[in-house]
Amino acid sequence: MKKLIYLLGICVLIYACSQSNNSNQSQSGSTETEAENTSAASEYDPKRGEGKHDKVEVGATLDQNMAAKGETIANVKCASCHKYSEEKLVGPGWSGVSTRHTPEWIMNFITNPDPMIDKDPKLQAQLELCLVRMPNQNLTDQEAREILEFMRKNDGVK
Repeated sequence: MKKLIYLLGICVLIYACSQSNNSNQSQSGSTETEAENTSAASEYDPKRGEGKHDKVEVGATLDQNMAAKGETIANVKCASCHKYSEEKLVGPGWSGVSTRHTPEWIMNFITNPDPMIDKDPKLQAQLELCLVRMPNQNLTDQEAREILEFMRKNDGVK
């Protein structure tokens, strides 16, 4: 009987030590992940966003044809969550978007929303207000550019 109790005590001790070691490993792993996130956030460019669009050329005047196509796409893919005024629906209103953000930022956000939401402090604050992440609509670069042109039209570019 004494041997059984002694053996049981050793098993409990080994189990307790292994749990403590696993806890330390997961804590150090989370520290590494936090350091990686901090490093990635420090590399984030709030003017450009996160994505492949480095330079987006927009004219001083509106491309009416592109804006009309963008409006059609926006009515199908975006209007269920966004109003074109300042009013919030599910997501924020679009009024003023093209004046608050660069064309590169808008294009990167439209085509690459998840990494931008994870890194952009303003988008994270917006997420706290709206409580819903913008889904990736899998738009082509051309469709995103047309939506950008519609946003410019919505903001009064002639």
